[in-house]
Parts: sequence; structure tokens; C-alpha cells
Amino acid sequence: MVSERSLEVLRVIVQDYVASREPVGSKSIVERHAFGVSAATIRNDMAALEEEELIVAPHTSSGRVPTDKGYRLFVDHLAEMRPLSPAQRQAIEVFLGQSVDLDDVLARTVRLLSQLTNQVALVQYPSVARSRIRHIELVMLAPRRLLSVLITDSGAVEQRVIELGSDLSDEDVAEIRGAINGASAGLSLNDAAHRLNDLPEALTERTRGLVAPVASALIDQIAANRQEKLVMAGAANLVRTEHDFTGSIFPVLEAIEEQVVLLRLFGEMATDQHGVAVSIGRENAAFGLAETSVLSSGYTSSGSDIARLGVLGPLRMDYSNNMAAVRAVARYLSRLLGE
Repeated sequence: MVSERSLEVLRVIVQDYVASREPVGSKSIVERHAFGVSAATIRNDMAALEEEELIVAPHTSSGRVPTDKGYRLFVDHLAEMRPLSPAQRQAIEVFLGQSVDLDDVLARTVRLLSQLTNQVALVQYPSVARSRIRHIELVMLAPRRLLSVLITDSGAVEQRVIELGSDLSDEDVAEIRGAINGASAGLSLNDAAHRLNDLPEALTERTRGLVAPVASALIDQIAANRQEKLVMAGAANLVRTEHDFTGSIFPVLEAIEEQVVLLRLFGEMATDQHGVAVSIGRENAAFGLAETSVLSSGYTSSGSDIARLGVLGPLRMDYSNNMAAVRAVARYLSRLLGE
């Protein structure tokens, strides 16, 4: 068990190493921080921290750097989550407030979050487990081509072109549109898919032949919306910190391209009292991300379960700032999508 002063020494080692990427020695701690003790006393504190595997010497006779365990203790007990500045909060509100639809707001979210944190930013599309169909619009592009627009109560809007085997008139399109919305409006995506599958049986023979291919295409469209997916931005930030990784960075880049892996990691992360989840280093080994830290928070939208957004980067990151940014963006996104 280390002393309170030793924990303060760990705090400044993490902060100084994150800022400089240089191993931190006892002399620099005494010079930069007001501990009021000698360098020899600080060396004793560092020895206690090293014995607890909280810091390590990367080279002989060098300063010390935090270990995964040290970062974990820092995040759990020593990190002070700094509030965002008024300018940063205003930037979030203005930039995201200009969004025109769900796809746009999520694209803007990851761009903004990557700029605020200088890390890879990730946002999960709102879960559609409880989403319901608000409206399905059909627009005739040509006698044998329709544009279908699927709108859910969670704000999702998805378009698809449907190719048909026979000509349709404006009257045909209006009749099909009415039949489809009458059968599916207000239903969950899963229930709507089943209802549309049975729809042709309830129509006249002529209309049944027209609506069947449209209903089939819409069922495929609904199924695509039930899939979980991520939006990502800021991969260049990861490349710029390549020296923080041992060996090649390509396995990390390959891992973050696997959306299923990241979605599973998001699902297993537990939030702290601040509403932020942090997974560090070896805690991510099962996902091929043992040299990274992942920070996430949950957000909600109308008609959806909690979805996740967060950042991914090297172990040497500004946890206090990044945790505050992730939490602030998640809270604003919840307010924006809940309106």
C-alpha cells in the first residue's frame, strides 16, 4: 500500500509524461512541483510505486513512466475531470446544432470529438431495438423506378432506389404508399417487417402484383436499419501518435476497422460515477487493442436505447480532458436528438 504522497507523485508522473512523452525523474518532479521534500524522498516514493507496478523504467537509469495499472489508478482515483471551457461548450452547441438529419449529426459528432481530443472518435448509431416507423415515402423516379424513404421515430432517415419489373402510374404509387403506411406506421421495425411480408395477401390480385416487389425491398431496407453500425473520424490522430506504440500501428488500425469488435467492446464497458467508461491497455487485449485506451459515454435519442460514443488512442493520453469532452458531447447529443 503506497502513501498519500506517493499517490500524488504518481499523479504528477502521469500528467508530466502525458504532456512531454519523456520519462519523469525525481529531480524534475522536485523542480516542477511543490512537494517540499528532497529528491531522495521522491525517489523513495517512486520506488514504492514501482514495487506496486504502477510505474516502470523504460530504460536503465532513466526516469519512470506509468504502467497500465498506474493509468488505471490515476483514472479511478486521481484524475480531476476538467470542465470544458465556455468556448468549447459553445463550439459543441453551434457545430452540432447546424445538423440537418441523424446521419449529419453523427458525422459532425465524430469530427468534433476528434478535434476536441486529438484521438480517434467513434459514435454508435442509435439502437433501433425500440424504434418505430414514422412514415415511408415513395417517390416515382421513372415508370419502373421508385425512391423509398424510411423515417423512424429515432430520427433515422434511410433512402433506397427500388427497381420494378413493370410500369407504375402516379395512382399506383399513391395506392401502394397508402397500403404500406397503413400497415406499418407506428410499428417497431421487427413488427413492420412481418406486417409488410403479409401485406400482399390482403390486397387485390392486381395491386398485389404491384406491391409485392416494393414490400420485399422495404423489408430488406428495414433489416439493414436493424444492424448496429459505427461512424468514425480522426484516424490521422492515431497515426500522428505512432511512436506511442511498440512495433507496427497497422494491427491497431485493422482492429478499429472491425466494427463488430468495437461494438462488443463498447457493450462490455461499465460507466463510472461521472457517466464515463474507460478501458485501458491490457483490459482491451481480447479485442486486439492492448496498447490503446478507449473512453466512452452513453447517449439516447427518442425511441432508442442507449448508444455509445467515445474516443480511442494510445495509453499516453490526456484522460481528464478527454473524459470531460466525451461526457459533454454525449450529453449535448442526447438533448439534441431528444428534441
